[in-house]
Amino acid sequence: MFTLKGNNMISVEVANRHNAALLAAISKKAFDTDIFVGGKSIGGPPNYDSVKWHKKMIDQGNLSSIVLEGEIIGGIITFHDKSDKQIMYVGRIFIDPKFHKHGYGVEAMAIIEKANSVIKYWRLETPDWNIRTNSFYKKIGYIEMERKGHSVFFQKVVNP
Repeated sequence: MFTLKGNNMISVEVANRHNAALLAAISKKAFDTDIFVGGKSIGGPPNYDSVKWHKKMIDQGNLSSIVLEGEIIGGIITFHDKSDKQIMYVGRIFIDPKFHKHGYGVEAMAIIEKANSVIKYWRLETPDWNIRTNSFYKKIGYIEMERKGHSVFFQKVVNP
């Protein structure tokens, strides 16, 4: 279990099952705002609003809570590459829309990277139409590696 604090009273903590419904609700609110940044309709990635799925991510140790002054404001899903332990994937990051544009996502990503200091490569996939996520990942040092279909694949090299 870890809790790492950033500079703006943000911490990233291992999520626990009793917060799965809250995390699913925040995920739904966050991803439903994608309609304002290029999404064709309200919705999100598979199971983005499922409590059962969020519990599964918690049980597998993949879901962390983003906490601001004791209040859960979002989550980050990460998982290791099965064949290379130097690679970590960001499955998704989501923050309650009322906390957007305050730098909390930037800080949460920095914290999760610091907590996994043995990781050399951080990778993720995001939709090509999502203006917000594409600019966010570039802002925090991810480089576009490939486009396939409607997906953009990013990578960040740390600890070279």
